[in-house]
Amino acid sequence: MGSRKKEAQERQKAYFERRLEERLSFLSKKGIESPGIDKDTLVKKLRANIRAINDRLKAIADNEKRTEELAKMKAEKTALPPPPKDQEEGKGKKSKEAPEEGKEKKRKKEKEKGQDQEKKPGQEKEQKPEEEKKQEKKKEKKKEKKQEQEG
Repeated sequence: MGSRKKEAQERQKAYFERRLEERLSFLSKKGIESPGIDKDTLVKKLRANIRAINDRLKAIADNEKRTEELAKMKAEKTALPPPPKDQEEGKGKKSKEAPEEGKEKKRKKEKEKGQDQEKKPGQEKEQKPEEEKKQEKKKEKKKEKKQEQEG
């Protein structure tokens, strides 16, 4: 569909260029010089239409270029061999271990609430850096994914 639109824009550009040439020849036969030709409203309108079509053609070319790049990236990504099963299993185990650790922390907090109130503020300080580290890791992963998609 993009090619049809491009073809249509090119046809319109050719049409406006022919009309501009006809108008310029008409004005030159009439004896009007270049400053007068530049002020002619039809000439201004035709030139503006040609400029607008040129901008549209540039946008179409940019879109085509981007789709080609994305297709290349996709082909490269599919051409890469899948990671070994050992790595995939390792990732799965890590994700399973993380919730268990989280549950243990919650259990410890509940036990400590009942025993000492003084230990609670100190433990919160220790846990905040861990949570911040996790959040930073998540942000870094998101940035890497965005870079991979863009680059």
